[in-house]
Amino acid sequence: MPARIVTVAQQKGGAGKTTLVVQLATACAARGFGVAIVDIDPQATLAHWMRLREQGARGVRELRFSMVGGWRLGVELDRLLRDVELVFVDTPPHAESEAKGAIRRADLVLVPAQPSPPDLWASAATFDLARKEGRPARLVWTRVPPRGRAVEEAGAEAARRGWPALSAVLGNRRSYVASFARGLGVIEAEPRSAAAAEVEALVGELEGWLRG
Repeated sequence: MPARIVTVAQQKGGAGKTTLVVQLATACAARGFGVAIVDIDPQATLAHWMRLREQGARGVRELRFSMVGGWRLGVELDRLLRDVELVFVDTPPHAESEAKGAIRRADLVLVPAQPSPPDLWASAATFDLARKEGRPARLVWTRVPPRGRAVEEAGAEAARRGWPALSAVLGNRRSYVASFARGLGVIEAEPRSAAAAEVEALVGELEGWLRG
């Protein structure tokens, strides 16, 4: 199968970019993909998670990790693509130049957003970048409340703007926070949890594309 790059980007902070990268990467590794994760966010949240993982967490499969920025991103992506099947890139908020480089190299751009007006407004910048670079982009709803019509209402607005959204969503669950604090994904830490089922549904929706 051809190697693929998935860039996770969103101009608004706190939308769940790093959580999405971690959950997708660990779930894809569990399905047998060779996976690398790349952190280009100066906050280095993903790098901290990886340190926790290396210091004692027992994941289902090894993940390659790199932290780079600027012109080095393209070189590092080329190197990783020779060794793995999937590369997930975690981008910083409010940094168009950094995000632009990662989006330009992406085979798919995932835009995490809570189903709220501020997150939708912020998503416009990422969808604009993806369109300018000719890259396909999809919304992923995160921190979805257990009740109410938030996703339906936000989804209607996204559709009006022409932004496609994945059907699978990630709920507002403690399991994501708890597993992250251990250097794990939920499918590793709590494989029978509702959160793990959500991640499996998300990967299942993407798997045909991921396998090319």
